[in-house]
Amino acid sequence: MTDRLVEANRQYAAAFGNPGMDARPVLHVAVVACMDARLDLHAALGLELGDCHTIRNAGGVVTDDVIRSLTISQRALGTTSVMLVHHTGCGMESLTEEFRHDLEVEVGQRPAWAVESFRDADQDVRQSMQRVRTSPFLPHVDDVRGFVFDVATGLLREVDPVD
Repeated sequence: MTDRLVEANRQYAAAFGNPGMDARPVLHVAVVACMDARLDLHAALGLELGDCHTIRNAGGVVTDDVIRSLTISQRALGTTSVMLVHHTGCGMESLTEEFRHDLEVEVGQRPAWAVESFRDADQDVRQSMQRVRTSPFLPHVDDVRGFVFDVATGLLREVDPVD
């Protein structure tokens, strides 16, 4: 499969023209989203190359590593807004922290990271918004908004930060 992707890159590169951009996103926004393959964030949000920073992980949850990336995005690369995108039918809703225990039994070592599973996408969006808003490393926390993307309709639904 990797060979197929590398070949696709060769075809892409053959028609590639250097857009002359730097690493600072044009729209000054960082989007934190789930890694789910059903989310085509650029298409769903009407984004073009260079518009935003995209940070993705399992569940789209705000972890220490997401705070690290957002801190660099804001302090070194000029973003001022944060958009959080979870989605319906997320696989993280079916996992528990027991997943870590199972890995420890199988591998012989407990992972240093938390699974960050959740049962309610809206509540996890609220928790993620709160983690961003209270981080001492992030200077821009006034424009932090959270959404749930419906994988069946393609629509975003905004999550009220206080419910």
